[in-house]
Amino acid sequence: MVEVFKTNVKSREQANMFLTQMRKTYATYKANFDLEDCDRILRVECMSGTINPSAVIQLLKRNGFEGEVLADEVITPDF
Repeated sequence: MVEVFKTNVKSREQANMFLTQMRKTYATYKANFDLEDCDRILRVECMSGTINPSAVIQLLKRNGFEGEVLADEVITPDF
């Protein structure tokens, strides 16, 4: 399972600090940031179960950041 979050993490240093905290808190989650995207994307993957988006958002908040789940959007072409 994969969840994608919009965040306000601005720097690589902030991202690395948060990812270190996330690894300690959620050992089964793999996460990375795309800070070049305008939404400062946090992508979280879990191979052995589901992801708790509320818990990820709370962890962001405890570390001084904001976050929200980005909804899946499937674009289908008009024929």
